[in-house]
Amino acid sequence: MNTMKLAAQAIPARTTNRWWMAGMGTALQMCIGTVYAWSYFQNPLSQTYGWNNTQVAWVFSTTILFLSLGAAVGGNKLPKYGPRKLAVLGIVLFGSGYLLGALALYFKSLPFLYLGYGVIGGTGIGLAYVPPVATVAKWFPDKKGLATGMVIMGFGLGAMIMSKLVAPLLLHTFDHSFPTVFAVLGLVFLLIATPIAWALQDPPSGSATGGGYGSGAGAVQYPSVHALLTSGRFAMMWGVMFCNTVAGIMFIGFQSPMVQELWHRRDASLTPEQLASYGATLIAFSALFNGVGRFAWGSLSDKLGRVTVFRIMLLSQFAAFVALGFVQSPWVFGVLVCYILLCYGGGFGTLPAFVSDTFGSKMMATAYGAILTTWGSAGIVGPQLVAWLRDNYPQNASAYAFNVGAAFLLVGFLVSLGLREPGRKV
Repeated sequence: MNTMKLAAQAIPARTTNRWWMAGMGTALQMCIGTVYAWSYFQNPLSQTYGWNNTQVAWVFSTTILFLSLGAAVGGNKLPKYGPRKLAVLGIVLFGSGYLLGALALYFKSLPFLYLGYGVIGGTGIGLAYVPPVATVAKWFPDKKGLATGMVIMGFGLGAMIMSKLVAPLLLHTFDHSFPTVFAVLGLVFLLIATPIAWALQDPPSGSATGGGYGSGAGAVQYPSVHALLTSGRFAMMWGVMFCNTVAGIMFIGFQSPMVQELWHRRDASLTPEQLASYGATLIAFSALFNGVGRFAWGSLSDKLGRVTVFRIMLLSQFAAFVALGFVQSPWVFGVLVCYILLCYGGGFGTLPAFVSDTFGSKMMATAYGAILTTWGSAGIVGPQLVAWLRDNYPQNASAYAFNVGAAFLLVGFLVSLGLREPGRKV
């Protein structure tokens, strides 16, 4: 009887602890997710410093490339160093990236901006990205899709807060001095995010519960990391995630300039400030959908299955990209972009549980980090493709980009037909 009472008393404490950990993971993701507000700075930096679209877009592409490399390293080293050390190191590099970016902007050095904000800051984001996701997955073996989707939702919401609140406020306060704004952001993130990262910890040994579908019970066992990374299953999952990511990241880098052009065509009397406000509004709403998508699709995958959710997202986005080729209304454009970002976030929200179910909890961090290299690859292909088209074919750049995006999504859907649900017989 006493044993039963002790067990009953232990459940609320454990529940509180794991939801607190989910909250800390979400808050950390919100901080590093501010990188997704880059398109807010795309036009102003180009106009202020005289750099073209491709040059400025390379800052974002470099950041995402090293984000993915940092995530791959972080996933591999997480079992050795634990979530706290890796997350704190990541935040220190992330904040330092903003500070070095401030110096680069002060000296008007584009290469230094690539190095500081892109290489160092991006690596920091990657190192800080994996620990909260992998750690919360351990705390919620019974609700993986929901819990990891909630944590990764923070990454999408970070862009909304940055584009609609933090960036406009700082630019107004410091009279559009980009070096000052970047320096303040670096200091703020170092002060706020470091204690959050320090709070991360694994659950007590042997405390995990749960079972059935979504528990990893049907995971394929690989004898080594090399065997896992060279398997056909891993290659197909990488391909599906890459295609889904390319489609969304096109808009993360350029949605603001694109929608501003549509508004300008509709009303040529709009001022640059009004156009920038419309662009920031779309960034905020699409970031909200990006964040909600990570939670919603991740939760839905607990019920429908991971592969099924990816197929729905890929095919429905294909239809959205085809429709974008005929859109002239900025309102309709905004709705479609929000849906695409909903699915883009959904890919990241579903991936942790998908990886865990497929490869097992022991290989989860390593496999997850390795698949996140799709992020870096897509971060180069998507934004650079759009930037190149805008610099070389300004009249038809958007139409060409939509066609290419649709092609990637169709390929991703076809590849997904070769995958089966982990832990289920189909």
